[in-house]
Amino acid sequence: MTGFARNHGASGAYNWAWEIKSVNAKGLDLRLRLPPGWDAVEPAVRNSLGQTLARGTVYATLTVDRVGVVPVVRVNEAVLEAVLSTIKNLAPRLEAAEPRLDGILSLKGVIEVLDEDEREEDHRAAEQAIISGFQKTLAALADMRCAEGEALRRVLTQRVTEIATLAGRADVAPGRQPDAIKTRIAEQIAMLMDSSTRFDADRLHQEAILIASKADIREELDRLISHVGQIKRLIEEGGPIGRRLDFLAQELNREANTLCSKSNDVELTNIGLELKTVVEQFREQVQNLE
Repeated sequence: MTGFARNHGASGAYNWAWEIKSVNAKGLDLRLRLPPGWDAVEPAVRNSLGQTLARGTVYATLTVDRVGVVPVVRVNEAVLEAVLSTIKNLAPRLEAAEPRLDGILSLKGVIEVLDEDEREEDHRAAEQAIISGFQKTLAALADMRCAEGEALRRVLTQRVTEIATLAGRADVAPGRQPDAIKTRIAEQIAMLMDSSTRFDADRLHQEAILIASKADIREELDRLISHVGQIKRLIEEGGPIGRRLDFLAQELNREANTLCSKSNDVELTNIGLELKTVVEQFREQVQNLE
Protein backbone atom coordinates (compact mmCIF):
# COMPACT_ATOMS: atom_id res chain seq x y z
CA MET A 1 0.00 0.00 0.00
CA THR A 2 1.12 3.53 -0.67
CA GLY A 3 1.48 6.41 1.75
CA PHE A 4 3.52 9.48 2.63
CA ALA A 5 4.22 11.34 5.87
CA ARG A 6 6.62 14.02 7.05
CA ASN A 7 7.40 15.33 10.52
CA HIS A 8 10.02 17.55 12.13
CA GLY A 9 11.07 18.72 15.56
CA ALA A 10 13.93 19.91 17.74
CA SER A 11 15.91 18.71 20.73
CA GLY A 12 18.32 21.23 22.19
CA ALA A 13 20.58 22.45 19.39
CA TYR A 14 19.42 19.68 17.02
CA ASN A 15 16.71 20.17 14.41
CA TRP A 16 15.51 16.92 12.84
CA ALA A 17 13.04 15.92 10.12
CA TRP A 18 11.66 12.56 9.02
CA GLU A 19 10.24 11.83 5.58
CA ILE A 20 8.63 8.41 5.05
CA LYS A 21 6.90 6.98 2.00
CA SER A 22 5.74 3.47 1.16
CA VAL A 23 4.95 1.65 -2.08
CA ASN A 24 3.41 -1.75 -2.80
CA ALA A 25 5.51 -4.88 -2.26
CA LYS A 26 4.92 -8.53 -1.35
CA GLY A 27 7.06 -8.32 1.80
CA LEU A 28 8.24 -5.64 4.22
CA ASP A 29 11.45 -3.84 3.30
CA LEU A 30 12.89 -0.68 4.88
CA ARG A 31 15.25 1.54 2.87
CA LEU A 32 16.73 3.79 5.57
CA ARG A 33 18.93 6.85 5.00
CA LEU A 34 20.61 8.30 8.09
CA PRO A 35 23.14 11.14 8.36
CA PRO A 36 26.60 10.29 9.75
CA GLY A 37 26.68 9.87 13.51
CA TRP A 38 23.06 8.77 13.93
CA ASP A 39 23.26 5.02 13.26
CA ALA A 40 22.24 4.31 16.87
CA VAL A 41 18.58 5.06 16.04
CA GLU A 42 18.33 2.33 13.37
CA PRO A 43 17.44 -0.68 15.60
CA ALA A 44 14.59 1.19 17.29
CA VAL A 45 13.35 2.48 13.92
CA ARG A 46 13.30 -0.99 12.35
CA ASN A 47 11.56 -2.44 15.40
CA SER A 48 8.83 0.23 15.28
CA LEU A 49 8.29 -0.38 11.58
CA GLY A 50 7.94 -4.14 12.06
CA GLN A 51 5.35 -3.63 14.81
CA THR A 52 3.30 -1.19 12.71
CA LEU A 53 3.42 -2.50 9.13
CA ALA A 54 3.46 -5.96 7.59
CA ARG A 55 3.88 -5.30 3.88
CA GLY A 56 5.41 -2.73 1.52
CA THR A 57 8.71 -1.11 0.62
CA VAL A 58 9.25 1.82 2.97
CA TYR A 59 11.69 4.65 2.26
CA ALA A 60 12.63 6.62 5.39
CA THR A 61 15.02 9.60 5.32
CA LEU A 62 16.33 11.47 8.37
CA THR A 63 17.96 14.90 8.26
CA VAL A 64 19.58 16.49 11.32
CA ASP A 65 21.02 20.01 11.70
CA ARG A 66 22.84 21.43 14.70
CA VAL A 67 22.01 25.11 15.03
CA GLY A 68 23.02 27.95 17.36
CA VAL A 69 26.43 26.43 17.99
CA VAL A 70 29.43 28.76 18.30
CA PRO A 71 32.27 27.68 15.96
CA VAL A 72 35.64 26.95 17.53
CA VAL A 73 38.85 27.88 15.68
CA ARG A 74 41.82 25.66 16.48
CA VAL A 75 45.41 25.58 15.29
CA ASN A 76 46.66 22.12 14.44
CA GLU A 77 49.99 22.36 16.23
CA ALA A 78 51.46 19.27 14.63
CA VAL A 79 50.73 20.52 11.09
CA LEU A 80 51.98 24.01 11.94
CA GLU A 81 55.26 22.67 13.33
CA ALA A 82 55.79 20.60 10.21
CA VAL A 83 55.14 23.62 7.97
CA LEU A 84 57.52 25.88 9.95
CA SER A 85 60.22 23.21 9.95
CA THR A 86 59.91 22.82 6.18
CA ILE A 87 60.12 26.61 5.69
CA LYS A 88 63.23 26.80 7.89
CA ASN A 89 64.95 24.03 5.91
CA LEU A 90 64.14 25.58 2.55
CA ALA A 91 64.96 29.20 3.40
CA PRO A 92 68.79 28.90 2.97
CA ARG A 93 68.38 27.31 -0.45
CA LEU A 94 65.82 29.69 -1.91
CA GLU A 95 65.88 33.39 -2.66
CA ALA A 96 62.38 34.34 -1.65
CA ALA A 97 60.55 36.67 0.69
CA GLU A 98 59.83 35.38 4.13
CA PRO A 99 56.40 33.75 4.38
CA ARG A 100 53.62 35.86 5.82
CA LEU A 101 51.45 34.74 8.70
CA ASP A 102 48.25 34.81 6.66
CA GLY A 103 49.92 32.64 4.02
CA ILE A 104 50.94 30.04 6.58
CA LEU A 105 47.53 29.97 8.22
CA SER A 106 45.82 29.53 4.83
CA LEU A 107 47.60 26.25 4.22
CA LYS A 108 45.30 23.25 4.38
CA GLY A 109 45.17 21.61 7.78
CA VAL A 110 46.85 24.41 9.77
CA ILE A 111 43.56 25.98 10.87
CA GLU A 112 40.55 23.87 11.81
CA VAL A 113 37.07 25.37 12.25
CA LEU A 114 34.98 23.05 14.40
CA ASP A 115 31.57 23.16 16.00
CA GLU A 116 31.48 23.44 19.72
CA ASP A 117 32.02 20.04 21.28
CA GLU A 118 28.67 18.33 21.81
CA ARG A 119 27.84 16.72 25.09
CA GLU A 120 27.07 13.03 25.12
CA GLU A 121 23.85 13.54 27.06
CA ASP A 122 22.62 16.10 24.50
CA HIS A 123 23.26 13.67 21.65
CA ARG A 124 21.46 10.84 23.45
CA ALA A 125 18.47 13.09 24.18
CA ALA A 126 18.33 14.03 20.50
CA GLU A 127 18.38 10.32 19.53
CA GLN A 128 15.36 9.63 21.74
CA ALA A 129 13.51 12.61 20.26
CA ILE A 130 14.32 11.40 16.76
CA ILE A 131 13.04 7.87 17.53
CA SER A 132 9.85 9.30 19.02
CA GLY A 133 9.48 11.51 15.96
CA PHE A 134 9.81 8.50 13.68
CA GLN A 135 7.04 6.69 15.55
CA LYS A 136 4.71 9.67 15.15
CA THR A 137 5.57 10.00 11.47
CA LEU A 138 5.02 6.28 10.98
CA ALA A 139 1.62 6.56 12.67
CA ALA A 140 0.65 9.29 10.19
CA LEU A 141 1.79 7.06 7.33
CA ALA A 142 -0.27 4.17 8.73
CA ASP A 143 -3.35 6.42 8.93
CA MET A 144 -2.93 7.34 5.27
CA ARG A 145 -2.57 3.67 4.35
CA CYS A 146 -5.72 2.87 6.37
CA ALA A 147 -7.66 5.45 4.38
CA GLU A 148 -6.46 3.83 1.17
CA GLY A 149 -7.32 0.42 2.62
CA GLU A 150 -10.90 1.51 3.27
CA ALA A 151 -11.25 2.59 -0.35
CA LEU A 152 -9.79 -0.74 -1.49
CA ARG A 153 -12.19 -2.59 0.82
CA ARG A 154 -15.14 -1.11 -1.03
CA VAL A 155 -13.62 -1.99 -4.42
CA LEU A 156 -12.82 -5.58 -3.39
CA THR A 157 -16.29 -6.05 -1.90
CA GLN A 158 -17.80 -4.94 -5.19
CA ARG A 159 -15.59 -7.33 -7.18
CA VAL A 160 -16.31 -10.33 -4.96
CA THR A 161 -20.05 -9.56 -5.21
CA GLU A 162 -19.70 -9.61 -9.01
CA ILE A 163 -17.93 -12.98 -8.78
CA ALA A 164 -20.75 -14.40 -6.66
CA THR A 165 -23.32 -13.06 -9.15
CA LEU A 166 -21.52 -14.65 -12.09
CA ALA A 167 -21.30 -17.97 -10.24
CA GLY A 168 -25.06 -17.77 -9.67
CA ARG A 169 -25.66 -17.07 -13.36
CA ALA A 170 -23.53 -20.07 -14.30
CA ASP A 171 -25.46 -22.26 -11.86
CA VAL A 172 -28.82 -21.53 -13.51
CA ALA A 173 -27.54 -21.34 -17.09
CA PRO A 174 -29.69 -23.56 -19.34
CA GLY A 175 -26.57 -25.11 -20.85
CA ARG A 176 -25.57 -26.85 -17.62
CA GLN A 177 -28.96 -28.34 -16.81
CA PRO A 178 -29.15 -32.19 -16.95
CA ASP A 179 -31.55 -32.22 -19.92
CA ALA A 180 -29.26 -29.96 -21.95
CA ILE A 181 -26.20 -32.06 -21.11
CA LYS A 182 -28.12 -35.24 -21.98
CA THR A 183 -29.19 -33.79 -25.31
CA ARG A 184 -25.62 -32.77 -26.24
CA ILE A 185 -24.31 -36.24 -25.34
CA ALA A 186 -27.03 -37.90 -27.37
CA GLU A 187 -26.20 -35.69 -30.36
CA GLN A 188 -22.49 -36.55 -30.10
CA ILE A 189 -23.23 -40.28 -29.88
CA ALA A 190 -25.59 -40.07 -32.83
CA MET A 191 -22.90 -38.40 -34.92
CA LEU A 192 -20.43 -41.15 -33.99
CA MET A 193 -22.94 -43.89 -34.81
CA ASP A 194 -23.66 -42.33 -38.19
CA SER A 195 -19.96 -42.23 -39.04
CA SER A 196 -19.31 -45.88 -38.15
CA THR A 197 -21.04 -48.93 -36.75
CA ARG A 198 -17.94 -50.51 -35.29
CA PHE A 199 -18.35 -49.38 -31.66
CA ASP A 200 -18.17 -51.37 -28.49
CA ALA A 201 -21.38 -50.76 -26.50
CA ASP A 202 -19.66 -50.90 -23.11
CA ARG A 203 -16.89 -48.58 -24.24
CA LEU A 204 -19.46 -46.19 -25.66
CA HIS A 205 -21.32 -46.19 -22.35
CA GLN A 206 -18.12 -45.41 -20.44
CA GLU A 207 -17.28 -42.56 -22.79
CA ALA A 208 -20.78 -41.12 -22.33
CA ILE A 209 -20.34 -41.18 -18.55
CA LEU A 210 -16.94 -39.48 -18.90
CA ILE A 211 -18.38 -36.74 -21.12
CA ALA A 212 -21.20 -36.17 -18.63
CA SER A 213 -18.80 -35.90 -15.70
CA LYS A 214 -16.59 -33.44 -17.56
CA ALA A 215 -19.58 -31.31 -18.43
CA ASP A 216 -20.65 -31.01 -14.78
CA ILE A 217 -19.31 -27.80 -13.18
CA ARG A 218 -21.05 -28.28 -9.84
CA GLU A 219 -17.75 -28.83 -8.04
CA GLU A 220 -16.21 -25.66 -9.50
CA LEU A 221 -19.25 -23.58 -8.59
CA ASP A 222 -19.24 -24.90 -5.02
CA ARG A 223 -15.57 -23.98 -4.61
CA LEU A 224 -16.17 -20.52 -6.08
CA ILE A 225 -18.93 -19.86 -3.55
CA SER A 226 -16.73 -21.21 -0.76
CA HIS A 227 -13.85 -18.90 -1.74
CA VAL A 228 -16.23 -15.95 -1.97
CA GLY A 229 -17.41 -16.64 1.59
CA GLN A 230 -13.84 -16.81 2.88
CA ILE A 231 -12.95 -13.55 1.13
CA LYS A 232 -15.94 -11.72 2.56
CA ARG A 233 -15.07 -12.93 6.06
CA LEU A 234 -11.44 -11.80 5.72
CA ILE A 235 -12.49 -8.37 4.46
CA GLU A 236 -14.85 -7.95 7.40
CA GLU A 237 -12.15 -8.99 9.88
CA GLY A 238 -9.58 -6.57 8.41
CA GLY A 239 -5.93 -6.53 9.40
CA PRO A 240 -2.99 -7.69 7.24
CA ILE A 241 -4.93 -9.96 4.87
CA GLY A 242 -3.20 -9.20 1.57
CA ARG A 243 -1.29 -12.47 1.26
CA ARG A 244 -4.31 -14.63 2.13
CA LEU A 245 -6.49 -12.78 -0.38
CA ASP A 246 -3.74 -13.18 -2.98
CA PHE A 247 -3.86 -16.96 -2.47
CA LEU A 248 -7.66 -17.02 -2.74
CA ALA A 249 -7.47 -14.92 -5.91
CA GLN A 250 -5.27 -17.62 -7.46
CA GLU A 251 -7.84 -20.25 -6.46
CA LEU A 252 -10.67 -18.20 -7.98
CA ASN A 253 -8.72 -17.95 -11.22
CA ARG A 254 -8.14 -21.72 -11.22
CA GLU A 255 -11.89 -22.43 -10.89
CA ALA A 256 -12.73 -19.90 -13.62
CA ASN A 257 -10.27 -21.59 -15.98
CA THR A 258 -11.73 -25.01 -15.25
CA LEU A 259 -15.26 -23.71 -15.82
CA CYS A 260 -14.24 -22.37 -19.24
CA SER A 261 -12.49 -25.62 -20.21
CA LYS A 262 -15.53 -27.75 -19.25
CA SER A 263 -18.09 -25.56 -20.95
CA ASN A 264 -19.77 -26.85 -24.10
CA ASP A 265 -22.23 -23.98 -24.14
CA VAL A 266 -21.72 -20.45 -25.51
CA GLU A 267 -23.46 -18.78 -22.58
CA LEU A 268 -21.42 -20.69 -20.01
CA THR A 269 -18.22 -19.87 -21.90
CA ASN A 270 -19.09 -16.17 -21.91
CA ILE A 271 -19.85 -16.28 -18.19
CA GLY A 272 -16.51 -18.01 -17.58
CA LEU A 273 -14.60 -15.40 -19.58
CA GLU A 274 -16.36 -12.58 -17.75
CA LEU A 275 -15.57 -14.33 -14.48
CA LYS A 276 -11.88 -14.50 -15.40
CA THR A 277 -11.86 -10.77 -16.10
CA VAL A 278 -13.41 -9.87 -12.75
CA VAL A 279 -11.09 -12.26 -10.88
CA GLU A 280 -8.07 -10.64 -12.54
CA GLN A 281 -9.34 -7.18 -11.50
CA PHE A 282 -9.76 -8.51 -7.97
CA ARG A 283 -6.23 -9.97 -7.96
CA GLU A 284 -4.68 -6.71 -9.19
CA GLN A 285 -6.29 -4.76 -6.36
CA VAL A 286 -5.22 -7.36 -3.79
CA GLN A 287 -1.59 -6.62 -4.69
CA ASN A 288 -2.10 -3.18 -3.13
CA LEU A 289 -3.16 -4.57 0.23
CA GLU A 290 -1.01 -5.11 3.29
